[in-house]
Order: sequence, then structure tokens, then C-alpha cells
Amino acid sequence: MSSPAAASRAEDYKLKDTKPQLGERWPHGGLRGGGGWISSERATSTYDLVEQMFYLYVRVVKAKDLPTNPVTGNCDPYVEVKVGNYKGKTRHFEKKTNPLWNQVFAFSKEKIQSSAVEVFVRDKEMVARDDYIGKVVFDMHEVPTRVPPDSPLAPQWYRLEHRHREIKVRGEVMLAVWMGTQADEAFPESWHSDAASVHGEAVYNIRSKVYVSPKLWYLRVNVIEAQDVEPRDRSQPPQAFVKAQVGNQILKTKLSQTRTTNPMWNEDLLFVAAEPFEEHLVLTVENKVTSAKDEVMGQTTITLDSFERRLDHRPVHSHWFNLERFGFGVIEADKRHELKFSSRLHLRVCLEGAYHVLDESTMYISDVRPTARQLWKQPIGILEVGILSAQGLLQMKTKDGKGTTDAYCVAKYGQKWVRTRTITESFNPKWNEQYTWEVYDPCTVITIGVFDNCHLGGNDKLADARIGKVRIRLSTLEMDRIYTNSYPLLVLQPSGLKKMGELQLAVRFTCLSLANIIYLYGHPLLPKMHYLHPFTVNQLDSLRYQAMTIVAVRLGRAEPPLRKEVVEYMLDVDSHMWSMRRSKANFFRIVSFFSGAISMSKWLGEVCQWRNPVTTILVHILFFILICYPELILPTMFLYMFLIGIWNFRCRPRHPPHMDTKLSWAEAVHPDELDEEFDTFPTSKQQDVARMRYDRLRSVAGRIQTVVGDIATQGERFQSLLSWRDPRATSLYIIFCLIIAIILYVTPFQMIALVAGIFWLRHPRFRSKLPSVPSNFFRRLPSRADSML
Repeated sequence: MSSPAAASRAEDYKLKDTKPQLGERWPHGGLRGGGGWISSERATSTYDLVEQMFYLYVRVVKAKDLPTNPVTGNCDPYVEVKVGNYKGKTRHFEKKTNPLWNQVFAFSKEKIQSSAVEVFVRDKEMVARDDYIGKVVFDMHEVPTRVPPDSPLAPQWYRLEHRHREIKVRGEVMLAVWMGTQADEAFPESWHSDAASVHGEAVYNIRSKVYVSPKLWYLRVNVIEAQDVEPRDRSQPPQAFVKAQVGNQILKTKLSQTRTTNPMWNEDLLFVAAEPFEEHLVLTVENKVTSAKDEVMGQTTITLDSFERRLDHRPVHSHWFNLERFGFGVIEADKRHELKFSSRLHLRVCLEGAYHVLDESTMYISDVRPTARQLWKQPIGILEVGILSAQGLLQMKTKDGKGTTDAYCVAKYGQKWVRTRTITESFNPKWNEQYTWEVYDPCTVITIGVFDNCHLGGNDKLADARIGKVRIRLSTLEMDRIYTNSYPLLVLQPSGLKKMGELQLAVRFTCLSLANIIYLYGHPLLPKMHYLHPFTVNQLDSLRYQAMTIVAVRLGRAEPPLRKEVVEYMLDVDSHMWSMRRSKANFFRIVSFFSGAISMSKWLGEVCQWRNPVTTILVHILFFILICYPELILPTMFLYMFLIGIWNFRCRPRHPPHMDTKLSWAEAVHPDELDEEFDTFPTSKQQDVARMRYDRLRSVAGRIQTVVGDIATQGERFQSLLSWRDPRATSLYIIFCLIIAIILYVTPFQMIALVAGIFWLRHPRFRSKLPSVPSNFFRRLPSRADSML
């Protein structure tokens, strides 16, 4: 690709500044007469991070005394609200002359091209055209404006008019018509002209909604022992283990070390449970008869509500639980289902309230509070996010022969999820919705994703398509500053990196207590139980996957549902999967981290080589000063870091971080590596492709193996200095140590440091190109590499 094109693409992937007109600003005018506007210009803080959008609201409450059809003798009424080319309909009632609808219609003011609002009452007909009952007409210039926090406009009864407005007809309808903004409380539940093409049950899938994650607990089951467990074959003692199940989570203890009817395990099993507790803990004691056959010896089922909720690391009381098992080989018919014996299981079970249940990666965690509300601290700030609009979205699907996108946003921070309304058939949707979260820790991340709604046609089998997502770390934001930026929506697809559009946001982090924020920086990120009684890495991975699954299932049962594919994308469920691209990116992150140390070592090498004599002489002078005044070394180091920080302040980042394509190694990734990254687990590729990728992975692992072996060799050589593995080398080294100890004992330390520094900074004329004596000696030391097969 040419250089100008590459530069243009890199610029297109960057964050951009925007200057939207934020806040509520009401035009001049009067409430009565004129244009029907409030007579003052004001900006409130309720919706001050979004652009104001005006809507015409029509609330259809109910009707009474509607006439019946003279032919059928019934009335199946519904209401149609018409503003220009936009029509909204209520549901219809069968055989009802006094229907109750209580539905609200919202028409975007910028799209209204009519001077009148028409409300028609019609009679639904199954075969013929719907009958006209009557109508009410409002002049747009006479519609009042409601400004929150004013009370809602009271609906009034209006007498229905004939089609040509000459005479009144029988029947009345209760209506309220007003002009407002998206701050109106009727806005979330109203029918929108932006989604006029959506009908039926699909209307519920386009509304904005706030969700709360279920309250998650870690369930710790300590299986201690069992008593009097008997297998079918009593001639041989059982080799027992316990299988525990909570919902879809199944864990097993290890096999008992001895074959006995009173086995012991003392093993912890960890599960994730969500309130309200719908599952039970099912424990089964089984006998390992053969490698392919297990025999049930007893079972018990316990409700999760019965367990103690622990708020610290204090020990929990253990309890015995009776196991149920029906007898075998009983001949008498009336004793076939008799409880043959009573065996017991000794458990110590508790719900851990002092842990934070991780349902997302700790790299971009959004909540660090423990499960138990009693342990929560006071919030330290408020996060406000205005989801303004998207620009230049790509076509996501085809509808009626033309490309379209039905976009909505989902934001997740802490336990609160928000979903904006769906803007249908628009590549430049405007949401202008504002949401607020309490912040308990500044070192957390908010995630905002954009999706295409694929459930407006009634097909629930389709998955909502990903358009992109944005992460913002709160600790990178200045307090009380409004950030208005346009974030690129970047998605990695099997065909490569693709920009799906841009998302415009307004973000503000307001500090409630600066002292508490400073206090938090010196304390652990997670609750203290994560450090006092930590989980293993494998346990954390398994528990996080189970927690994510539970959250996805519970949110998928809401109305409208927050679907599984959306929750998984927001929680990065596949972030732990192998990816050659991510491995390269992480490798170069490490290289970038050590680049400063490498640059410093190169500079010191140039000083030692006298490449710049003036710099080398200045380094000598600084060295002599520090040798004469060693008490200045540490103050000088910290003063130097302070000055560097002050110098870098003018170059500090002005924008929140965003997805970096170069850091992610997404621009130069090979197509086959992308195909491997998007492969399923286990793989679904052909055998030859899987073999090629396996061989490539072996070559990469071989190089890593060589590097690890070299590191181990150097460590073993260091150990062999005093191990007498090489008697001559160890003898030389301990004699050298004795001589150095005597010299250091009788010689002042400053003199030793001065001589060592002058020797290290000596002129190249006095240097040899051969390796130094210590280096030669160290490389000759033995390692254990020659003992490996």
C-alpha cells in the first residue's frame, strides 16, 4: 500500500475531537399563543451531556361511548396517530366500546413536515377496509411545551369529529399532546417515528432499557468425609469420590486414597450461584468400579438458601447430611423401595460474600466490590456518559432489496447494563441518551458496544451482529472535564481489520471525594479475601466462564432480552483463546517496555566508548561528585524522576485511550492467522490445515523452548559457582571471594567505587575486543543441560 494511503488509513483509525451542542436549550416564545415555547433559555444538568432532541408526544389514554358497527353490532376499536407521512397505531380491542390503551407516540420534530396532528379512531375489520369512527385534529402551533421537572401534562377528553369536521359524532377519546425532549419520562416506553416500520412484538426489541446483573456468589463446598457408604458388591471396599452439581456446573473430588466404606477427601469445590437461587446443590457419592463405569452409592439434594453466608475468613461450622439410596436385590415386593441403610456425608459449605465474583477480565474490570453489600464502601465519584450518535455505519444486512442497519448501543459498567433504543434503517443514527453510574474505584473500565438489531422481523434464530466497541479507563480521565470525542469502531474479521463507523460520546467523571481516591491508590484492587485465600489460575478461569454464562442466561430472560452474543462480546469471553496475532502483539509490548532500558544501556555503552567526549567527561564529573557525596545518590535519582514527570506533563495525553490497531498488531496480520483466530474450539478445519497450524505452533514453541532453556542454563551456571560441580572453578571462585573480602575490608568503599567506575569508563584504547575474564569464566561453568535427554 502506498505511503499516503497508509497515512490516511492510520489517521482514519484515530480518535477525533467533536464539538456537539450539549445541554438543554429552549427557544424563546410563550407557552400560550405564538410558537408554544417556554419563554426562557435554560440548560439543566439532567441531560447536559447529549444534544437536545425535540419530540411531539401524543398520549392515547382511552375512549368511551364509541358507536358500534350497524352490520355486525360490535366495535373493535384502535387509534391511529398521523403526523405528516408517519403513522402510529395502538393495539385493537375486540367488542369493546370503552377501550383503555394508555400508549404514547413520539414523533421526531426535525422530521415533521406537517402543521397538524391527526388522531383517528377506527373499527378493525377482518375482511373489508377498517371503518372510520371519528377523529381529533390539533394545530402544531398550538401544542404546548412541557419542561421537566414539570408534572406530566394532564390528558383531556375530546369529542370525535366527522371526517370533514362539519359535525361532531358519537364517542370521546382521552388524549394529551405536548412538545418535549428525550428527557421526558414518557420517552423510553413510547412508540417512535424513528422505528415506524417496526410492528407487533418486535416493538419491545427496539426500546431503551436498563438492566442489572444478577447478584453472584461463590459457593464453597468443602467435602470432608463420608460414613457407611456401601457398594453393590460388598466383597470389595469401594474406591469412592463425590460428584457435586449446581445447575450445569459439575465438579468431582479426587478418588479416595484408600478403599474403605468411610472415605476421606477434605477437598474444596467452588461454584458460582446467582440470586434468586433457582438451582440446588446435588451431591452424589460414587464408586469407581472400572475406568468406564461409576456406581452411585448415595445422593443428597440441598437448597442453596440453607447455607451460611460468610463475610470474612472465619471458619464455617461443618454439618452431616444423610445420603439417600434405594436397596438392591430385595426379593419382597413390598420392600423394593425401602430405604436400605443410612449413610452420611460430612460437609462444610458456605456462600462467600467477601469475594468479588469475576465475570470479566481483571485487565478491564468494571467493578471490584465484594458480593455482600455490607462490605461496600461509599462511592468516590459519578460517571456520566452521553451516547450521542454514530456516523458512517456500514451496511449490516439487506432488507427489501436495499442495504440497511438497525443500530443500538449497550454500555456496561459495574452491575448496571444500559441499552439504547434501536434506530432503524439508518447509517447515521442519533440516540442522544445519557446514563449515570456510581464509581467505587477509579481504576476501572467502562465498555460501550454497538450492535445491529437482527430481531425486528420476528426471527429469533439470528444473532445480533457486532459493529464495534469502545473501552474507556476512568483513571485516564481528568476529573470534572467533559470529553467529547468520536471513537472509531474497529472490528477484526476473518477478512481483516475493518472500520465499521464512528461512535460519538460525551464522558464526564465527577469526583465526590479526592481523599478517598488517593486512599484507594494504596490499597489492593480486589477485596482482601482474594489475597488472604486466593484461588488458583485454573479456578479463576473456570469460575469466570461460569459467571459469564449465568449473567448471559439471566439477562437473556429480560424484556427486551440482552442476548447471549451481546453479553459475551461485552465481557470478552474468548479473550483467553490462543491467537498468533495477540501473541505477537504481547511480545512487542514486552519489547517496547524494555526499549527504555536498552536505549539507556546503548547510551552508557557510547559513554564508555567515548563516542562524545564532552558527554563522557560530564559523566565522569557527575560520577566523582556522587562518589564524594554518596548521600546525594538517592535524592538525585528521585529528583531526576520528578523533573522527568514535570517535563512530560506538557506532552500528557489529551484524549481517553481507544482501540490501537498498531498495538494490537491488527494491520499487518496474515490472513491464515486470522482464520486460525476465528476457528472454533475444538477446531472445525480440515486435517491438512490443522496439521499445518500445529507444525507452525511447534516451531514457535521450539523457539520459546530454546529461550527458556538458555535462561535455565544461566541460572544453573550461577548455582554451580559454589556447588563443586566443577571442582577447579569452585576453588578459583572461593579463593577469589576470600581475596575480595579482605580487600573490601581494608579499603574504603568510596575508593573501591572510584576505581571500579574509572575502570568501567576507561578509554577504548585501553579496552580489548575479546570477552572479559569474568564473562569467560562464567561461560565455562557447567549447567545441567548435558544431563537432559
